[in-house]
Amino acid sequence: MLIGICGGSASGKTTIAKKIIAGVGEKNIVYLQQDNYYYDLGHLAEQSRHHINFDHPDSLDLNLLIQHIQDLLDGREIAQPIYDFSKHTRTGEFQTITPKPIILLDGLLILAQPALRHLMKVKIFVDTDADLRFIRRLQRDIAERGRDKESVIHQYLINVKPMHQKLVEPSKCYADIVISGNEENTTITDIMVAWIKSLIS
Repeated sequence: MLIGICGGSASGKTTIAKKIIAGVGEKNIVYLQQDNYYYDLGHLAEQSRHHINFDHPDSLDLNLLIQHIQDLLDGREIAQPIYDFSKHTRTGEFQTITPKPIILLDGLLILAQPALRHLMKVKIFVDTDADLRFIRRLQRDIAERGRDKESVIHQYLINVKPMHQKLVEPSKCYADIVISGNEENTTITDIMVAWIKSLIS
């Protein structure tokens, strides 16, 4: 079955997902991230790529993501594209992923898409203070994605914040569970781990 973890940029989605995976065991969970399904922008000049709104659904190959989820649910392996965030392109390499009992999907727009919501057994939203999310994003994008401070701030003000208010925050109403991402929350992840283990067994 498919479990979705949604929330704003740098809300803590991936941290919670990794804790669930560690508790349940990698052999039982396929972990998919929405970010691997951005369209390849290699056909655009490098400078032009920075003007794309990556917080809008049009930047994502949602058809491929939905097809891959359906394939895994039906017991078929997939070839997931690998994305290079520093260049906004796909690397041309793929990761072969085989079906497992649980599919864990994280992404900031996944609850805003009816076709994805329809496939989810459980929908989780990580609700985190906006200032904290911005600080985390600034630190992450500089350290891990080759960005500079000015570009991160510009992207946040032009795209990230408006799209969060328009698409991400309203999608919280579809969540079955809302978790605070402001600080470490071990209780809810422990409950999720125990519940998933019971389903597998």
